[in-house]
Order: sequence, then structure tokens, then C-alpha cells
Amino acid sequence: MTDDTPIVPAEQPEGQPLTSGQPQASAKEKYYVRFTLAQRYLHVVLFSSFLGLAATGLPMRFSDNVSARFFARIVGGFGAILFFHKFCAVVLTLAFLYHLKDIAARALVHREKGIFWGPTSMVPNWKDVQDIVGHLRWFVGLGPKPQFERYAYWEKFDYWAVFWGMIVIGFSGYAMWFAPFFARFLPGWALNAVLVIHGEEALLAILFIFSIHFVNTHLRPDSFPMDMVIFTGKETDEEFRKKRTLEYMRLAAQGKLEARVGDKPVYWWENFARVIGFTAILIGLVLLVLTLIGYFGTA
Repeated sequence: MTDDTPIVPAEQPEGQPLTSGQPQASAKEKYYVRFTLAQRYLHVVLFSSFLGLAATGLPMRFSDNVSARFFARIVGGFGAILFFHKFCAVVLTLAFLYHLKDIAARALVHREKGIFWGPTSMVPNWKDVQDIVGHLRWFVGLGPKPQFERYAYWEKFDYWAVFWGMIVIGFSGYAMWFAPFFARFLPGWALNAVLVIHGEEALLAILFIFSIHFVNTHLRPDSFPMDMVIFTGKETDEEFRKKRTLEYMRLAAQGKLEARVGDKPVYWWENFARVIGFTAILIGLVLLVLTLIGYFGTA
């Protein structure tokens, strides 16, 4: 199946497929729910606390930098920066634990099928390998653009990069915070190692989130300048069919498509979300530039 294979929605007469260049057949545009309210709130907590960790961690990592010392004087010294850094760490940890609890409940209590494998899972599978190869071939004009299910391979890559970072950065950070406790069963060299690991992994996380993740999510041509679905939780029929063609077709074939229909996002909330989203992206890009300046300036 190629990228321009027509998809016929249930309400569209057979033989009259919609394409992205044609107007909708009905006057009222359909919206489909992609993320729940809880998932959206969790994302807000996640990116807010991460921005706080990045903004407070960089001055401590590059404490000899002029801008870091200036920032420390404004907020009350490096002690105040460390306090806010720990506060954001606790918030992010709680968000991560809530996510793990949600996965466990869906898998063990609700017996949700496909959470660890299948088209709706965040676990990479053979289809993702095929999509990577297919995308590379499409980039150089050697094949059609691949079609994606609920999560594309780059979304899974983003997810597991953050998951891995939470474990490594989180453990090393708490090992430094509660060093006397961890010193009971860790050798001295290990406590020195976690200091290096925490700093370098944190820098890697900043570089990844504020470059790769931003590009994958918001700066791609079909999402630029911002993908609003994580804020509104909903996407239009056209967006759904274009970005997640295989999921759309699967739900239509299973008769589950209409169950995903939701109300149009409230106008004021969309504008408010845009302000929050653009502000977060701007802060992230500024922190990315400061990271590069601090790193190469102290090399």
C-alpha cells in the first residue's frame, strides 16, 4: 500500500475517496480522541518539571560560567538553585511512578490486550524496523512513504529514551542526594561515578529533548509549527487519516472508529495551549543554546 492510497470513511459514499486536497463532505469536521485528560495532564507535569530540572541543573553543571553565576545571584545563590532542582526531581519522579502504576493497572488489573505487544503498544516490533527502512528508502526516492499505526517508530524512540533517562539520571541523582545511605552498600568509587553519570546523562537528555524530540514532534513538515494533539487530546479526521493511516483503517474495519469521535476542542483552550506550548519550546531552545555554550566554552 502506498502513501496516497485512498481511505474511505464510513460516511463517505463508495467510489468518492477523500484526499487531503479535497474539502470535507460534511459541514462539521470530525475530531477523534487520541490522548485522555490524565495523559495530557501527565505530559504537562512531565515537561514542566523537566524544564525546571534543566534550568536549575545547567547552572550547577557549569557553575564557573558567568551566566550561571549571574543566574545564581538572581535566585538567591546556588543553594536556592539546588532546592528547586530537588523539588522538580521529586515532581518528575512522582509523575514517572504514576505512569508505571498506570501501566501495571492496565496490564494486570484491566487485562488490557496489546499493551506490551501489537499495533497499539509502545514496545518496538518488526513493523518499526520495516518502517525505518521504508522511510530511508522514501527519503531518497526509492519507495513509497510508509504508513503508520498508533505510534510511529520515532515516537517509540522518544518514549524509551526518556524511560531510560528517568532510570539512569534518577538513580544517580538520588544516590548523590542521599549519599550517606547509598554509601552503606556502594563503594566510594561508585559514588564518584554517579556524579559523572548524572551530569553527562542529564546533558544528553537536554540535547535529545530540545533537539530530536522537538523536531520529531513539532517541527516536522506535517506538524509545524506545533502538534497540538498532546494539549487538546484530539485530532481532525484529516490528521488522523494522514498521520496514522493504518490505525484509522484498523479501527474502521473493527467498527470502533465512531467510539473515538469527540467534541471539537474549545477555542480558548487551543489558544491557551499554543501559548504554553510555544513558551515551553522557546525555553527549551534557549536552554539548548546555553548548554552548547556552556559545554564547548568550558572544554
